[in-house]
Amino acid sequence: MNISNKLASSQNRNDEVPNIELAIDIAGNNDKAAVKVLVALLVSDKNRDIQNDSIKVLYEIGERNPSLISPYSDTFAKLLSSKNNRLQWGAMSALHAIALCEPALIFSLLPELEAAVAKGSVITRDNYVYILIRLAGIIRYSNKAVALLKEQLVSCPSNQLPMYIEKSLPVITSAEKNSFIQILQSRLSEFEKESKRARVAKAIKKLQGL
Repeated sequence: MNISNKLASSQNRNDEVPNIELAIDIAGNNDKAAVKVLVALLVSDKNRDIQNDSIKVLYEIGERNPSLISPYSDTFAKLLSSKNNRLQWGAMSALHAIALCEPALIFSLLPELEAAVAKGSVITRDNYVYILIRLAGIIRYSNKAVALLKEQLVSCPSNQLPMYIEKSLPVITSAEKNSFIQILQSRLSEFEKESKRARVAKAIKKLQGL
């Protein structure tokens, strides 16, 4: 298939349906050649829309078949400093997708990931936190990942805190619960919406029951 012609922008589409359909097809067929073409478009094509579509397809592939995109982790890591915000958070999404199949690699990239969050978008931070949660569930990487996760819970926008702690609950151990509870309790007064404050309060109760 002609990969470029399958991308949404090549079809004059403003939605992501063609990109997602292409990702499903490539992931389902374990099509390594198509992934290679997408990476080449991502890196070399001068058309910003083609680049944006390519990163979308790649991380959608990663969500379905992470081993297909894991060989290109270095490419994604380099994009973390891209001036194109779409490529930056798309690269973080791709790295999140391969975190469980390549945990040692992703762990080694933590300094770069952390630096990207400092200047990135909310979506960049979201995927970084999800990466930390995945690493926290692996004994070998849990101490460092949990420490960085706590830093994010301390400093993240209050709007994101309920979602972050809810997703973190499965990897928090009884030995760590008190420090997480303290972080959450220190931030309860920040919420304007009662619904978000209630979600954090519910998480605190769950942690207290560990």
